[in-house]
Amino acid sequence: MDRARILVLDAAPGELLGRELERLLSHGLAVTLNLRRVADPAGARAAWDGWVDFTDFNAFDESALLAETVRDGLGYHAVKSRAGVPLRAAFFSAATNAALANRLRVVGRAGAGTDHVDLAAAARCGVSVTHTPGSNANAVAEFTLAQLLALTRDLPAHNDAAHRGSWRAPAAPTVELSELTLGIVGLGRIGLALAARATALGMEVQGLSPRAAEATVPLAHSLPGLLATSDVVSLHLPLTAQTRGLIGQAELALMRPGTILLNTARGGIVDEHALAEALRDPEHPLAAAAIDTFEHEHAAFASPLFGLPNALLSPHVAGMTRSAMATAALRCADHVAALLANRPDGIPVVTA
Repeated sequence: MDRARILVLDAAPGELLGRELERLLSHGLAVTLNLRRVADPAGARAAWDGWVDFTDFNAFDESALLAETVRDGLGYHAVKSRAGVPLRAAFFSAATNAALANRLRVVGRAGAGTDHVDLAAAARCGVSVTHTPGSNANAVAEFTLAQLLALTRDLPAHNDAAHRGSWRAPAAPTVELSELTLGIVGLGRIGLALAARATALGMEVQGLSPRAAEATVPLAHSLPGLLATSDVVSLHLPLTAQTRGLIGQAELALMRPGTILLNTARGGIVDEHALAEALRDPEHPLAAAAIDTFEHEHAAFASPLFGLPNALLSPHVAGMTRSAMATAALRCADHVAALLANRPDGIPVVTA
């Protein structure tokens, strides 16, 4: 029986590449590795030649993605994604075309979010979409605290001043975390991991979640109620039709004076233009924001937040620890292999 074919759109980085490929091969899969986002493509070729096939294309270019999907009429049974390559209706139509020798059956996402995947199109084409929820929960929770500490202690400004040779003392004493109330919007794995860490540091924590039975912290009655009673608001929700634009001009205006907003979830949850306007206004209650996710990322990276001194920006790196990325890569390989082998029990599958 021929081996199931999998296209690795964007492999795990660094030393994790080898571990990911070994896991995929151990499941008997025929692997094609896209070298475009591999740091050392020549080294990867030398190390894995004869074990995997290679291709090299920009997966964020839909025309290039479609060309690879139907190249030589072979097709792939599965595709693995890490960095959020958009997989839209045209992709699913091409990848499941009856003329292909191998039609797409599974999309594996090494990470939790699947907003880059057209889930309705996948379902129409009979493609299962699996992901790795919780694989980066600890990493993102730690990063969120790092954002908060950087802003409350004004570390970016102190760093800039020190590098200029300026001895910059604070104009006024800063607050300790134990003086602040943290409002967590979304009490999934990441939100709960953050709540546990913040509580251990002495913060008062409250949350907002549709799954009240799973909450381990006091719950706010509504989003407006949480915004009005928190000194720090941290977002930990998936991007859906319901959460897109959840935090806009009206919500920002409800915040306490001096509030800090943290977003390590998805960029579309926050109206970046409204956020930029709030941060530019010295009279606005919002004092600062730390943003790790944006409406437009990767090659299209752009934001109205650029250049604002009270906006701490980072390029979607909250979950990029060695442990989190290894867990996501290996778990994703296992999930894809199980679905291809018609063993779906216990495998998380995302539906529209």
